[in-house]
Amino acid sequence: MARQPVPRGAIGSLILIAGIVAGSVAAFSYTGGFLSPGRLTPEKLLAGLAPSGGAIPGHRRNHAKGICFTGTFRASGAAASLSQARVFAAGDYPVIGRFNLGTPDPQAADGTVRVRGLGLQITTPDRRQWRSAMIDAPVFPVATPQAFYGLLQAAGSKDPDAMKSFIAGHPEFPAFAGWAGSAPYPASYAGTAFNSLNSFLLTDAAGRQQAVRWSFRPEAPPEPMSAADFAGLGPNHLAEEITKRVAQGPQRWTLVLTLAEPGDPTADPSRPWPEDRRRVEAGTLTVERIQPEPDGPCRDINFDPTILPAGISLSDDPFPAARSAAYARSFNLRTSEWKDYPREAGATGAPRP
Repeated sequence: MARQPVPRGAIGSLILIAGIVAGSVAAFSYTGGFLSPGRLTPEKLLAGLAPSGGAIPGHRRNHAKGICFTGTFRASGAAASLSQARVFAAGDYPVIGRFNLGTPDPQAADGTVRVRGLGLQITTPDRRQWRSAMIDAPVFPVATPQAFYGLLQAAGSKDPDAMKSFIAGHPEFPAFAGWAGSAPYPASYAGTAFNSLNSFLLTDAAGRQQAVRWSFRPEAPPEPMSAADFAGLGPNHLAEEITKRVAQGPQRWTLVLTLAEPGDPTADPSRPWPEDRRRVEAGTLTVERIQPEPDGPCRDINFDPTILPAGISLSDDPFPAARSAAYARSFNLRTSEWKDYPREAGATGAPRP
């Protein structure tokens, strides 16, 4: 099959695309021997994602701009036959979450950031937690952790041909670049769908396993805008808008599990699954209260996607495990810098454990 050309405008906008990529997804580290410690460390990866002036003390090393929320996940019970995880049994479970933007700069204007994110922590009565970190992109930029590191290197290179060379060697990348360069900007977090992109395994009571990906699909209709019109809404529009919207009434998203069939790529988040795959509506996320991130309930949560309850486990997708070490390193750095973290007026003290 002939390799698809890079969409028109992508090569001419490599600097823009490089910036989008560098701030689009959470930082990664490699575990399980992907690369030797001498060649790659979490510190190198976090440094590669940092702004030109260096990391911002006291903040997440990526997706640094965000706002907290609390709410409820109401499981429908429709996925209980697929997984023994308590979170899928019909019932209501408390949620702490975070809407965020894919940037290492907590002061970045919303219009300068392409990717929106959603971090969730759902806790069941047995004290099991399910944590997840999702983005609104339909595909991941690259197929492997090694390619992601190469992408960071190309995006930060002074060589004007670095991105062009990277794209030539990674034919999966134009799908993401095409989305980043042409998809409308959502005017609200409330109308945004968020995708896991990574594959996970559900295990039922009999020990049978099913590979899945999941998405949270909004009840609110999307409000697509051009990049220019969205930028005109203001530098902090998304946080301000969702705060006002939730104050007027709860906002909801449906958790949709997409079930893989034999042959579907579970180790490559850059490749979507066919549209005809079976889908199960597993429950509803209701966002009930928005709270500023300084001293908010989500501030000290590490949304590590490998924190999973029994009944949900990692697949052969290398990215969740790869992300975990960098998330931990980022968490340790920012909590050690707690004196630099912005707080509500009059607040003092170290981060909560």
